[in-house]
This record gives sequence, structure tokens and C-alpha cells, in this order.
Amino acid sequence: MNIRIIDFIVMITYLVGVVAFGSYFVRRSRNTEGFMVASRSLPGWVVGLSIMGTYVSSISFLALPGNAYGGNWNAFVFSLSLPLAAIIGVKFFVPFFRKTGEISAYHHLEFRFGPWARTYALAMYLLTQLARMGTIMYLVALALAPLTGLDIRLIIIVTGVLVTIYTILGGIEAVIWTDAIQTTVLTGGALVCLIMILFGMPEGPGQVFSLAAAHDKFSLGSFDFSFVKSTFWVVLIYGLTINLQNFGIDQNYVQRYITARSDKDAANSLWLGALIYLPVSAMFFMIGTALYSFYQVHPELLGETINAAANPDKVFPYFIVTQLPDGITGLLIAAVAAAAMSTVDTSLNSSATLILRDIYKRYFRPDAGEKESMRVLYSATLVWGLLGTSIALAMIDVESALDAWWELASIFSGGMLGLFLLGLISRKAHNPAAVTGVIAGILTILWMTFSKNLGGAFEALQSPFHNFMIIVIGTLVILLVGMGVTYLRRAGTNQGD
Repeated sequence: MNIRIIDFIVMITYLVGVVAFGSYFVRRSRNTEGFMVASRSLPGWVVGLSIMGTYVSSISFLALPGNAYGGNWNAFVFSLSLPLAAIIGVKFFVPFFRKTGEISAYHHLEFRFGPWARTYALAMYLLTQLARMGTIMYLVALALAPLTGLDIRLIIIVTGVLVTIYTILGGIEAVIWTDAIQTTVLTGGALVCLIMILFGMPEGPGQVFSLAAAHDKFSLGSFDFSFVKSTFWVVLIYGLTINLQNFGIDQNYVQRYITARSDKDAANSLWLGALIYLPVSAMFFMIGTALYSFYQVHPELLGETINAAANPDKVFPYFIVTQLPDGITGLLIAAVAAAAMSTVDTSLNSSATLILRDIYKRYFRPDAGEKESMRVLYSATLVWGLLGTSIALAMIDVESALDAWWELASIFSGGMLGLFLLGLISRKAHNPAAVTGVIAGILTILWMTFSKNLGGAFEALQSPFHNFMIIVIGTLVILLVGMGVTYLRRAGTNQGD
């Protein structure tokens, strides 16, 4: 499909404007404090919109409607866990990190359990960010390809180059301000699409709901207490675990707490980001459901170029290309691209920050000066941008990007939350308990991840749990084994006395 000239002009203008705006902050990111934490001076509302922007990426904009179109609202249960996670985050996590003032989310793990704990959490985080960046860049290329007629690989490469450039130039302040702007534009664009779909039905908006309800499209999943499939409870527990990990030990979020100008602003930013995303995510799922009804009554509009059953992630981009007015299509696609870049830049900046703080300064040059540290930040951002782009290229032709991302996040997260909670909950837990817990957790994660490939005589060793339970069970194993070892060691010490 060839892009219309007005859409092309709007898209290019918007993208150039976003990159230029992000690069504007180069003046404030010339030192490490400015590059990593914006000199700790940002208002809470901007940080909050940036936190929501971390959720509202191309994953939300494209994969959530695709998930609802091809299935139901089961994945929305993930969002329902946010209020509870936010309560815990505001009460415990934000004050903890604001009090320490340390930029790295993993610095305290070394204090509690030793250098290995810090390095383990760092490695798992960096792997998670690579998977995250790859998924986001792949999804935005999926949206742009049918509009521009360009090869999806070329779009991924161009996106990776652009986001790496302005992240290097603008630092965390560019990341946060562009996140805030893109979140607003993208949410507004999604709302316009939903209204157009609802009022594009022959019998009015009510027809969307009647058709969707007849096909059970609003289902939140089975309420059976089963952990072998994606039930309501599996997604809820998975969502709570992931969101607690986000708020408690994810560098993307912790770094934002530190950029806020006060403790109150930091707490408000978490509340704003978490609570606004709940209705916004519902809107994205509603778009997918509405598209299902729309193409039920207008099957001729879907055409033969889109295999909606095999790849529902492509349905919403196809609607944007074929149904929106001239100019609006270009603006919306540009907003999707820019929002994807605004999410990827978060991962780039946080990863570069950790490479400097937790690797370079920890193990190689503790006394590195400002110029040397800035060179490391720039180099790390560049290398991570290249690696993230490579992951995106490798994800082409996956069946469901959302499911792929959730499974990769579960595997690479490696139960980091369990180690963090062990140090926070059990003050008497020390290095032996942590080491034992992490080893048990890693073995559990490896078993749950790879045992599904076992067959023949080894089929009985397969994990019976759904893949979303990998991070949940891995976290619990680390926490419970660590606490158990602590109890046994204390009991043995008391008997010895």
C-alpha cells in the first residue's frame, strides 16, 4: 500500500519534531547527574505521565487490541492488579528508594547479600530490557509497514537509529518529557479511533456490544482455580507480580522516582501513572472488541491481505490505514512510532545508567571522572540500541507479540522480585539464604521454561503450569526457600547455644 502524500508529510513532520524536541535537552544532560536523573528536579505530574507512557507503548496500542480481537478481555486482568500494586509501591518502594537516594535499583542488594546479588539482578534486568525493546520496535514496524509499503526490517532499523540518537543527546529529561507528550497524543488518537468504530456500525454503537457479547468477547477468562491455562487468577497473580517488580525493582521506575523534585511528587507520580493506565488499557481492549464487531458486519472491508485469525495484531494498523481520514492516518501512525521510541529510550537510558553505575564504576573504574563517565553512558546507549534493534529483527513473524513479550519477561526477570522481597521482609536473611533461594529459583525457572519440550519417557517431568506462572513461582521459590534457610540456620544456632 502506498502512503498518501498528506499522511507522509504529517508523519515526517511529527517524527522530526519529536526527535528535535528530545534533542533539545542536550544542554541539560552534559553531566552524569543531568543524564541519569535530570538533576532531581522534575514535577510529579510529568513523571507520572512518563510512568504511564512506559505502559502505553506500541505494546498497548497494537498488541492489546490484537489480543482482544483474537480472543477476549482475559489479558485486561493484568491492569486490574495495578491499584493494589500501586498501594504497596507508594507505601514501601518509593520511600525506600527516595531515602537511599541511590540511582541504581540494585545497589542495596550488594549491601544486603553481596556483589553477586547486585550482578545477578543487573544481568536479569538487562536481558529483560533487550526483550522489551525488541518487542516494541517490532510492533511499531508492524504498524508502519502496511502504511508506507516499506520493508519491515528497514523500519525497525530506522526506528532504532532515531531513538538511539536522541536518547544519547537528551538523557533522562528528554525521555520523560517526550514520554508525557507521546502518551497524551497516543491516548487521544486511540479515543478518536474507538469513536469512529462505534459510530461506523450500521445500527449504531450498541451493535458493537451485542455482537461482542454474543461471541463472549468481554470474558475475563475462566474463574477456575487452575494454573495450567490463562485463567482470571493466573493473569491476576501474574499482573500483581510483574507490577510489584516494576514498582519495586525495575530501574525504569526507580530512576523516575529519583528524578522527582520531592517525596510527595514521587509518590503522586506512581499513583498518576498506575491509575490512569487502568481506564486507558480498557479503551485499548475495547478497540479490539469493537474492531471484531466492525469487521463482522463489514467483512468486505477487511480484504484478503490480512489474515486476522493468524495475526490479529495487524488488524488495528489495517483499520488505521484504510478507514481514517487523510492526515489523521499519518498523525496517528507517527504518534505510534514516536511513542514506541519514547518507550525504547526509557530502556536505553536506564540500561546505560546501570552499566555505568553497577558495572563500570563498580568493577573497573570506581573513581571515573565526569568526562569518562559520560563516554561510558554514550557508548552503552549506542551498544544497547544496536542490540535492541537486532532483537526486533529476530521477532519478525511471531504469532502474538504480546504473548511473546510476556513469556520473555517472565523468563528473563528470573525472580528478581523474590530476592528483593527476601531482603526487605526478612531482615535476618543473609548471604547463604539468598544464594540458596536464588539457585532454587533459577532451577525452577529453567525447569518451567524448558521442560515443555520433553517427550517420551521424560514427558512426566513437564511443568504443568501456564507460562505466565514462571515468574510467579520463581519469585515465591526464592522468597520461601530463602526464609526457610534463614529459619533453619537460626534454629541451629540457638540449639548450639
